[in-house]
Amino acid sequence: MIRGVVGGQRWIGFLAVAIIGAWCGLGWADPVGPTAPDREITRGVVDLLKRDHLLQHPLDDEVAHRWFKAYLDALDPRKIFFRQSDIDEFEKTVDQWDDRLRAYDITLGYEIYKRFLQRVDESMALVDRALATQHDFTVDEDIVIDRDLIQYPRTDAEAWDRWRKRIKYDLLLLKADDKIEGEEAIEKLRRRYRYFANWKHRLTSAELREIYLTSMTSVLDPHTAYMSPTSSEEFAINLRLEFDGIGATLQADDGEVVIRDLVPGGAADKDGRLKKGDKIVGVGQGTTGDIVDIGEMTLTEAVKLIRGPRGSIVRLEVKPVDGGSKKVLDIARAKIELKNREAQGEMFDAGRKPDGQPFRIGVISLPSFYMDMSGHRRRELDYTSATRDVERILQGFKQKGVDAVVLDLRFNGGGALIEAIQMTGLFIKDGPVVQVKGATGRPWPHYDSDSSVAWDGPLVVLVNKFSASASEILAGAIQDYQRGLIVGDESTHGKGTVQSQLDVAQEQMLFRVPNAPDLGTIKITIQKYYRPSGDSVQLRGVHSDVTLPSLTTYLDVAESDCDYPVAFDQVDATPFAPLADVTKPICERLAALSAARQKTSKDFQKVQRNIDLYKTRKDRKVDTLNESKFMAQWDAMNLDREEEKKLEDLTDSDRAAIERDFYLDEVFNITLDYLNMVNLAQAR
Repeated sequence: MIRGVVGGQRWIGFLAVAIIGAWCGLGWADPVGPTAPDREITRGVVDLLKRDHLLQHPLDDEVAHRWFKAYLDALDPRKIFFRQSDIDEFEKTVDQWDDRLRAYDITLGYEIYKRFLQRVDESMALVDRALATQHDFTVDEDIVIDRDLIQYPRTDAEAWDRWRKRIKYDLLLLKADDKIEGEEAIEKLRRRYRYFANWKHRLTSAELREIYLTSMTSVLDPHTAYMSPTSSEEFAINLRLEFDGIGATLQADDGEVVIRDLVPGGAADKDGRLKKGDKIVGVGQGTTGDIVDIGEMTLTEAVKLIRGPRGSIVRLEVKPVDGGSKKVLDIARAKIELKNREAQGEMFDAGRKPDGQPFRIGVISLPSFYMDMSGHRRRELDYTSATRDVERILQGFKQKGVDAVVLDLRFNGGGALIEAIQMTGLFIKDGPVVQVKGATGRPWPHYDSDSSVAWDGPLVVLVNKFSASASEILAGAIQDYQRGLIVGDESTHGKGTVQSQLDVAQEQMLFRVPNAPDLGTIKITIQKYYRPSGDSVQLRGVHSDVTLPSLTTYLDVAESDCDYPVAFDQVDATPFAPLADVTKPICERLAALSAARQKTSKDFQKVQRNIDLYKTRKDRKVDTLNESKFMAQWDAMNLDREEEKKLEDLTDSDRAAIERDFYLDEVFNITLDYLNMVNLAQAR
């Protein structure tokens, strides 16, 4: 039985979203610990790591020192809250961390977090002081923006100077980027930092436990993580693409819960009264339940109140985006299907055939290798499956006479291993798709054993640096079999490991127990995978046959940019029969033709300018706080932001249907060149 998950690389967060007051006297409930479940959950995590983790690394002093740094970075990545005296004090405990862990004791995590909250409260006083300060923006001074160069403040004076510069920098950013200044900017920052402090104080013991334990698991490899029950459910939703609720995507905007988008066809979308940009200020249960003010809640807490069993009523107190008076909306919760996160297919006309008719190119956008694992285990006939959806789209393409297929795996971070294997089988007759190897033993292949092929015509697979795991399995197999053309960034993400998601409570009991407590899950790296040729994608990725310039190539989001990645290695090839649809001479000719077009393309020239600007910004260690210099620098760096805006749109999981742009047009040009080569070869 294949139960692996090959998704979940570290992503750049463009927008913090979730699906769904005054500084003093808020009555915050800080995380209290240690709690009753801590010991059993920690025992489960430790035992499963020892039993199943690929590397079998001992939980020793080396892990303790890595873990210490990772936990501090998770709490205070910009080193703006803790003092150096705190770090010096904490360091005296480091050699105890692995000993405490083996005793299933995570008290140190709570003790450090308690000090963190103390420093957060002290810092908020400095924030208020800095917001009340008349800043001189004509002074030539800098702020360090390179995190590796930032040091913890040693004195009260250093802490104040750090916050003074931080607020000054924030004010400049608001003026430059959002065109907000004066009292409006000050109030916006005041809300932002108060929301941050509120969020940190309202962190639950379960959430803190997740941060603490995942800081430990992440120093074994970047993809092993403990997930609380809430995080486990979110992970499951992303795989099965459905949940019960109203179907609204929420975001926290400086302390306010805002409707970022509505799920097409969801309960709120069908109701029609809730609009994008509306602010939710209160939530009530049923038709008569009291409206609870959510102004001081975290986004997670608000989502929990709004979600609920299908058919039940939730009442939302809303401040309309158009500025009207507040109103209360009652909406019946329903089953929400995330159709916009499913595979999508569209056909486009491009070029001309000898008879004057256009070529028809079918494009499939696949955001992830999703799968309803529970439905699969129950052997349901209609469980959610990315492979089934792609096969259905391919059947439609064939009926409408497409000449070539482009499978777009850009920003596809992976998913279920079995989906990667079965989907590859849609394009090859049969044979090995991937080899896997655990902590001990030899690698063994997983085969496509179904001899049927859903599409045997010309195939282009589109990738970028965010294409990971299952995407790399498919792209690597397609390239090894010489079945299709790989086009996009220089290489994919480079994640060559397989994870298994294990229920901590059930695994501790070693068998399924009805009504067992929910202790969360651990996503644990259990295997490495290899292409049929024996090559690993770990750290290296799958290299494109034809490269297109893109900002994503230069982002630090690859596996090699992570801390403590698993090492690269190779295994022997497993026997398979290449198809020779795509040969080296074909790739070289297609790359040359594309490069010639790119040189004369104004759009790709603009992309290159944006890349050059980004690389310049990326190399900066400090930023000026002199307003005239800052604004001049900002204007120079932001002459063209279309590429970054496009990148944000493409990474939006709720984006609309496939859009044709200059990038896709060049993919079509490459595809047409490939079609002409195939047709010429067949005519000989």
